[in-house]
Amino acid sequence: MRTSSEKTEDDQAGESAGEAAPASRSSGVAVLTRLGVVVAVLAVAGGGIWFVTRASTPEASPLTTEIPALQVKAADVRPGSVAPAGGAVAGGAEQQTSPQQARSTGPATLSQWASQVAAASSVPARALQAYGNAELAMRADQPKCKISWATLAGIGRIESNHGQYAGAVLGADGRPSRPIVGVPLDGSAGVQAIGDTDGGRYDGDAGVDRAVGPMQFIPGTWRKWASDGNGDGLGDPQQIDDAALAAARYLCAGGRDMASPSGWWAGILSYNNSTEYAQKVFGLADGYAKAAQSVRKQG
Repeated sequence: MRTSSEKTEDDQAGESAGEAAPASRSSGVAVLTRLGVVVAVLAVAGGGIWFVTRASTPEASPLTTEIPALQVKAADVRPGSVAPAGGAVAGGAEQQTSPQQARSTGPATLSQWASQVAAASSVPARALQAYGNAELAMRADQPKCKISWATLAGIGRIESNHGQYAGAVLGADGRPSRPIVGVPLDGSAGVQAIGDTDGGRYDGDAGVDRAVGPMQFIPGTWRKWASDGNGDGLGDPQQIDDAALAAARYLCAGGRDMASPSGWWAGILSYNNSTEYAQKVFGLADGYAKAAQSVRKQG
């Protein structure tokens, strides 16, 4: 935005032309035509951004004493020394599909895998589908990253108990029964201070930011990594397929190898710069992967 006293080069050129002589009508029409095209292009581009990141504005949820991470024990492992066990999603390493193909050709297989692993891991099958789909999508888009569904599941458990924070129920559509919105990031004891960046659009709070959705994205971070994991053409931080894929892309940033010890720890610490947090995610991810391995052996 510029004030009325500021002038662009086009403004100045227009004034000079006015002082010298009236511009020809045909020239004016041509300029207006070009401007119309530019405006139309910008409108389409702007509409595309809104389309991708659309989300219904939730009300700021009441505070709760439930903190999912408190119930999780930190693994006794030295940061950077080892990565969690791997756990391939149904389809195996040979299933090199694009995200769109993974959604359109493999849901039945992924659903069956999720149901089996859910029984062994206590992770809701609908959440497992989201974590597994994100791994398959990244396997196609960024194969060198090697992000595992188990790591995403570990984060999902810490952040929102897999979309079940404060009694919420994760629906078949991948959305919690009520929006998951974290505590105000107002700089109070143990809380980072982050001023409002979304006007309350994602978190219902126009005063300060709050983390949102099953993977607890800060609104500003969500705008950068907004993803469409369920193929509906929208990116919604409250929808677990979208949130899981966005988290995977975030962790894979900069060409990171999430299968290596150094890459895994760097990725998790970029998500939350806390060694205890990373140790908790490690323990969960390792346990989930081994539970899935046991199911595969039994099958």
